[in-house]
Amino acid sequence: MHIVELSKSFHFEGAHHLPAVPKDHKCRGLHGHSYEVVVTVRGAVDPQSGWLMDFADIKAAMQPLSKLLDHKNLNLVEGLPNPTAEMLAVWLWQRLAPTLPGLHEIEIRETTHSRCRYRGEQTE
Repeated sequence: MHIVELSKSFHFEGAHHLPAVPKDHKCRGLHGHSYEVVVTVRGAVDPQSGWLMDFADIKAAMQPLSKLLDHKNLNLVEGLPNPTAEMLAVWLWQRLAPTLPGLHEIEIRETTHSRCRYRGEQTE
């Protein structure tokens, strides 16, 4: 049996401010990003179909969430009062995991040089 990871990228434009950073921090004020979200699933290749899952299934799971985020002030999205890359990754995970079997990783790219990866792990 072959284990693979499939990833699909999504893009959205969003504004946010980070209320928990110091008052003189550049991210305290409202600003925007061209976000890239990479959703990765992991699992066994089905010997009959030759694939783990249809990329269209990943797209279908992510589409309603993309619509909630695109061209929005992320601070106003329910559940994202402090929309750091880290909290956005967790927010997406919590909404995708119940509907996307084999969800393995969410990667948030705020810029070409800044990203966060989350694999559903948490401490107690």
